[in-house]
Amino acid sequence: MGIHYDEKNQVFHLQTPGSSYCMQIVRDGYLGHLYWGRRIAIYRDSVPFDHIDRGFSPNPDPSDRKFSLDNLPQEYPGYGNGDFGIPAYQISQPNGSEISDLRYRTHRIYAGKPKLPGLPAIYIERESEADTLELVLEDALTGLRTTLIYTVFNEYDAIARSVRFDHTGSENLVLLRALSASIDFRDDVYDMLTFYGAHTNERNIARRPLVPGIQAAESRRGASSPQQNPFLALLRPGTDEDNGEVYALNLVYSGNFIAQAEVQQYRTTRVSIGINPFGFSWQLAPGESFQTPEAIMVYSAQGLGGMSRVFNRLYRTRLSRGKFRDAERPILINNWEATYFDFNADKIEEIAREGKDLGMELFVLDDGWFGKRDNDLSSLGDWTVDRSKLPEGMDHLARRITGMGMQFGLWFEPEMVSQDSELYRRHPDWCLHVKDRPRTVGRNQLVLDLSRRDVCDYIVSALSDILSSAPITYVKWDMNRHLTEIGSALLPAERQRETGHRYILGLYRVLEELTSAFPDVLFESCSSGGGRYDPGMLYYMPQTWASDNTDAISRLKIQYGNSMVFPTVSMGAHVSGVPNHQVNRITPLDTRGHVAMSGNFGYELDLTKMSPEEKEIVKSQVALYKEIRPLIQFGEFYRILSPFEGNEAAWAFVSDDQSEAVLAFFRVLSQPGERVPNLKCKGLNPKYLYRHHETGKVYGGDELMYAGLTLPRVKGDFISLFWRFSKADEL
Repeated sequence: MGIHYDEKNQVFHLQTPGSSYCMQIVRDGYLGHLYWGRRIAIYRDSVPFDHIDRGFSPNPDPSDRKFSLDNLPQEYPGYGNGDFGIPAYQISQPNGSEISDLRYRTHRIYAGKPKLPGLPAIYIERESEADTLELVLEDALTGLRTTLIYTVFNEYDAIARSVRFDHTGSENLVLLRALSASIDFRDDVYDMLTFYGAHTNERNIARRPLVPGIQAAESRRGASSPQQNPFLALLRPGTDEDNGEVYALNLVYSGNFIAQAEVQQYRTTRVSIGINPFGFSWQLAPGESFQTPEAIMVYSAQGLGGMSRVFNRLYRTRLSRGKFRDAERPILINNWEATYFDFNADKIEEIAREGKDLGMELFVLDDGWFGKRDNDLSSLGDWTVDRSKLPEGMDHLARRITGMGMQFGLWFEPEMVSQDSELYRRHPDWCLHVKDRPRTVGRNQLVLDLSRRDVCDYIVSALSDILSSAPITYVKWDMNRHLTEIGSALLPAERQRETGHRYILGLYRVLEELTSAFPDVLFESCSSGGGRYDPGMLYYMPQTWASDNTDAISRLKIQYGNSMVFPTVSMGAHVSGVPNHQVNRITPLDTRGHVAMSGNFGYELDLTKMSPEEKEIVKSQVALYKEIRPLIQFGEFYRILSPFEGNEAAWAFVSDDQSEAVLAFFRVLSQPGERVPNLKCKGLNPKYLYRHHETGKVYGGDELMYAGLTLPRVKGDFISLFWRFSKADEL
């Protein structure tokens, strides 16, 4: 059992293989936070709460000036009764009051992990994999019962947290804030790490020391967004890739979020994460409930690399689902940058045949196959085949592709509607909008109102018709704009602020229905690339198109940043043409291949226009990736050199048994008078011997990790080097 309760001292001790998390019920039923960090065998009250008489800190008990919620490290703080920090939850009552007071009522410890209705979450396959604590707190005046749900895993240094609100009172309540997790640290000696970016520039890394006040990453865009990501980590100063303490939180959610740290008056730190209160509220009538999304908390004493490998493995094996979770992903060719909207069936078959001859396994037909879609001005929502481009229909084209031994995939953007579409002309109220307000467009499109069941049912029906009509085994699910005028024609005024969350719940329902109905279809999430690369989407779709930016040098940072949380097998990466369509950069085909082979591999260019020499390189790349694919997609990933910190990047993939490894090195710009660098591998077994595939030379694992490899002198910009090693039994 990973959860222990000391009844005498009223201490809850949660244990993962490498971490401990401790809470205590203190006077009058308040729940305090004691400790989160490296695993301890038994908590024996080494860090008790230190109650001090502080000026301006009010006291629930007038006779005891030392006890104040303003100073108590709390587990799920509220508002209005003496705590001036950021509350984890907030309610509004019919009398206008927003004050509440949660106290401990009861708890339950059991084997297993509950499902969260309508929400993605970490799952288990056997009850013995995890243990769960449910702590019930109650506000006696309003009847608001709040259940804090904690799950610890026996094989992962992770804790899952969420909150369920049950209204047992007699008057309506309104939830104004409902965060998934809050943690009070007793000091502020940390750096905060978050991710930021933009379209085609996703997952940059921001690291800065905490300062007094509030520091936050958030989205108000209706999606997790490329601008920020629902992730926050606190790092001890000096923590690096391999050493030091990391406390990380990631929200399993795809909509508006907030992840924040508040350094308070006495240099303590409160960290919280959950649905963004901005634009949010939820009506709770008597007898109704509300469930928050799940937050995943990871503690690492082995730096950022240790943190990443916990997230990577947990998400790959217990968040991603279905037949493709453990299946090798196909090497694909996508026609988007080859043709954009200008194609016909013969051109598609021509590209596919070239791909087949080069060893590729899947052809993906991108935007432009439906309605009257010759540009981005029309037809979203009209999911019927454009017979002017595909006169014999989708099934005929798909069978032309599958007949040559390739799989066939299709692009959709189901959440959107064009104003120039039959769907919009029939149902102009089906989009998100506010009465009497203009409708803001993005990429010439509006957003369908997925808070409505009829809209969700239409999406499921329309896509099911297409997916049933032809041998389609792959779907690229795109989302190319964020939410504005977030209102619904069907919701009453008092529920309009529920629209954003209801949209996400509707999206999850649609995805659950479609992925369940079509279990043999590999779904890939996309939002103009990595605009909705979050754990919520990974639950339904086991891979994500990491960025619309296919430039290899840009991708060094994008893929490095994504690897902090997400497994390699989830990260779509393609070789594209040069000059690159996003940044106009010309990079060698070898480098483009090595970067893309560091993810879920594919191509996105016109194969028919490549020279014979280029085709031979591509053929070799495809053959190599097929050999190393299990290692790349399911091995352990180790970051070695950061492209955010210098002119070079490097990383390694190592098999679980440490018998195989791939080492990759990239240099952006050539420099005169450079040193002769050594590159040190990571993750190998120091006692093993490893044979280099190309030269046959044998090195010790300790030698490769501690002494390193001297890099060959290669002149030129944008160069890459790739090594393969396998365990050698003898010299």
